[in-house]
Amino acid sequence: MPFPEYIPYQRKNRWVKILLILIVVLIVLGVLILQIPRVNRAIYWRMKIISTYLDSLLNPVGKLPTPVVSSQNILITDLPTLASEPRTETPSPLLTPTPTMIPTPTAVPTPLLSSVYLNSPPYDPIRDKEDFNNCGPATLALALRYYSWIGDQYDIAKVIKPNRDDSNVNVEELIYYVRTQAGWLNAEYRVGGNLDTLRKYLSNGIPVIIEETVMTDRIYLINDDRWAGHYLLLTGYDDAARQVTTQDVLLGPNKVISYDTLEEHWQSFNHVYILVFRPEQADLVQTLMGVDADVIANRQNALAAAERETQMNPQNAFAWFDVGSNLVALDRYNEAAQAYDKARSIGLPLRMLRYQFGPFIAYFHTGRIDDLMTLTKYALGITRVSEEAMLWRGWAFYRKGDKSTALTYFRNSLDIHPGYQDALHAIDYVTNN
Repeated sequence: MPFPEYIPYQRKNRWVKILLILIVVLIVLGVLILQIPRVNRAIYWRMKIISTYLDSLLNPVGKLPTPVVSSQNILITDLPTLASEPRTETPSPLLTPTPTMIPTPTAVPTPLLSSVYLNSPPYDPIRDKEDFNNCGPATLALALRYYSWIGDQYDIAKVIKPNRDDSNVNVEELIYYVRTQAGWLNAEYRVGGNLDTLRKYLSNGIPVIIEETVMTDRIYLINDDRWAGHYLLLTGYDDAARQVTTQDVLLGPNKVISYDTLEEHWQSFNHVYILVFRPEQADLVQTLMGVDADVIANRQNALAAAERETQMNPQNAFAWFDVGSNLVALDRYNEAAQAYDKARSIGLPLRMLRYQFGPFIAYFHTGRIDDLMTLTKYALGITRVSEEAMLWRGWAFYRKGDKSTALTYFRNSLDIHPGYQDALHAIDYVTNN
């Protein structure tokens, strides 16, 4: 006769097995559910927010560092030429264009109108709600859809942002996508724009993408200032109401903001604007650009405008930063470094170096490697997946004579963005020199 406790033990063992089977089934079911793109995206960004915040608790970075005092400010000339256009190794096939129903304009510009309301591109809240740090591809998708392009932000991101954790897409990358993947359209960007700039393009039926400031509604880092960059598509304006109509991948279609708010938020990105247009509009765009059609003249005009801003408000850090960025574009690195010094001394947002990299270039070209080391370390502390910060940290180690570590950072940069031309060039340069 068995012991009295034998039967309860068997029952307990059976329930343990059932529980283990249920756990396995739930795990498998969870893995399968995560394969659904909408579910994966919804969970991914929430987990990303949690992990980013916890990491900032363990590794706090504080405010953006002020300049390192140094007497070394000598222009260095024996430097590698960096590639100018980002690429990917395996671009997706060209998308088949859909005929547009928009009337074809002439090269004769329409005078400025008092108000304009262009047709809003089709907006799907499911497809067009910005994925995590994906406002560049999402906004470009809306701009392309204005011309009856068929696709969404994920089609664009897989070409110019193959690593989903990459937190920034540059204007050059957006231009690259239009020219290579939507080849029936063209794109240009310029800096130093103003309200009249926007009004003249909108008056002539051309929507405009700008990069500007947004204050996030969430805290992602310890002591977060909530400042971030954001792309907007502008499709209209009203002078009487002093407001523009925007297509915002965060807030939704046809949102209006005041002229004053637009100007305040736009300045932090050097008043950059992107034009997407049909080939037959090329002459019209050239005419509307005027002297800014020449990229050097455009930088000189933008520099003059930014300098005027610093004179009107010497404590405007963004104006000083814009001065530095335009000077870098004109290869005036010593002056650019001094302008960036001023901006940093006044104070810049935590994420500034996630989006703009002029200080890296200026300090590298003037031999201020301590500043470059400090800023690239800080930038990677804020944004760990940044191919640009990885690249320039590699160049800092190269200037310090550590080729091995430099190559490691270059390869890390390439891992973040496969096909990144500047990283490929850096690896080739350092390996062969």
